[in-house]
Amino acid sequence: MVDDEIMNIELLKAYLEDDYSIVSATNGRDALDLVPEEKPDVILLDVMMPDLNGYQVCETLKGDPETQFIPVIMVTALSGRDDWISGIEAGADEFLTKPVNKMELLTRINSLLKLKKMHYDLLEERDKLNLQNKIRSVLTQIIPTLLRTLPAEQKSVVIHQMIDMVVESILENTDSGSRENGHEGIGDICCNIINQLGANFESGPGEEENTVFLIKGNVCPWGKEEAQLNPILCTISRGIFSRILDTYDQELEVEAIETMGNGDEQCLFQLNKIEY
Repeated sequence: MVDDEIMNIELLKAYLEDDYSIVSATNGRDALDLVPEEKPDVILLDVMMPDLNGYQVCETLKGDPETQFIPVIMVTALSGRDDWISGIEAGADEFLTKPVNKMELLTRINSLLKLKKMHYDLLEERDKLNLQNKIRSVLTQIIPTLLRTLPAEQKSVVIHQMIDMVVESILENTDSGSRENGHEGIGDICCNIINQLGANFESGPGEEENTVFLIKGNVCPWGKEEAQLNPILCTISRGIFSRILDTYDQELEVEAIETMGNGDEQCLFQLNKIEY
């Protein structure tokens, strides 16, 4: 909240302090210093201020990649057409005319917060997609070539290291479910993680007495042709499921029944109870 008139700040605080934590500044330079430190969700910015006016502050914020997506509401006594155009050119997201109506203020803030959340949700989806593409690129292009050059005793070590990397990376970037003990829901978690890599797998009940559930799908996470050229990728898929079961303390073992890498029309994995 930025305004060179303390009385204006106090009035807006009275409107908002029940729902929001508020940080205030009485000039543009202090505001620009505070923003990187406080990381506000919304900025209420007066226009008429000495030294740096609101337009200049807004333009600076919108020109910085670190702050350009923070919503800015210009709060001004000015209501002329040119004043609004200046605000738009500076990058303001909304305008309020003094004296500010409390209901209008709350409505504008809520609206901007929803838009901001949608924006960051899209960024999160983009980051997940980038992660998916990065992992697939490494596994489908680099690993098969690397494995061909390694002695047999080292191949297993590399595969396990790559599986750990995949599962840990995706678990850090997605809500895969509860880590409570029990088999219920673990099939969906396995599918959720492998589908992050581009597969289309689903979980279903087992058909045999010892089978807890099945995982099957006809869209390969690595690409059908890549898997057929490098069947080791199917081994990595199986290893991913095993690693997930270990992470969630599930005493199950994975058996590959069909794989597209071996020329089958689908991938089918059984997750069976371990018999001691």
